[in-house]
Amino acid sequence: MHLMIMRHGEAGWHTLDQQRELTEVGRHGVADVAAQIAGSPWRPAAIWSSPYIRARQTAAIVAEVLNCPIIEKPFITPDDDPGKCLDALLDNELSPLLIVSHMPLVGSLSTLLVDGHRQGIPFMTSQAVLLDMPVVGPGCADLKAQFLP
Repeated sequence: MHLMIMRHGEAGWHTLDQQRELTEVGRHGVADVAAQIAGSPWRPAAIWSSPYIRARQTAAIVAEVLNCPIIEKPFITPDDDPGKCLDALLDNELSPLLIVSHMPLVGSLSTLLVDGHRQGIPFMTSQAVLLDMPVVGPGCADLKAQFLP
């Protein structure tokens, strides 16, 4: 399975966390990364998005560039347990799959899949990574590519 994990684009701070929207800089960063993914051999079959507005806006920009569906998942918000996402990935048949979420989840999920622990690596806004997992499980993924704004 190929899995892409992406942090939402830059968002403003003028409202409640769940309602934060992308800034213009954030929209451009997401579009840049989406164009890089479109030019790669790993075009997602679908996007899993956090229900928070900034993640949904990020997913919408990527989906428009890549022409793929968005599936909103309630268990990939900033402070959710990456183990819940791992459990859902075990039942997933879509590959490549793109997850659009937030820090610290994107960092802890990536680290769990690559290194087998939950001490999250940092992600810039709009950054995406591609993981190659012959088997879905902790420590079973290899970092194959990074996409930076």
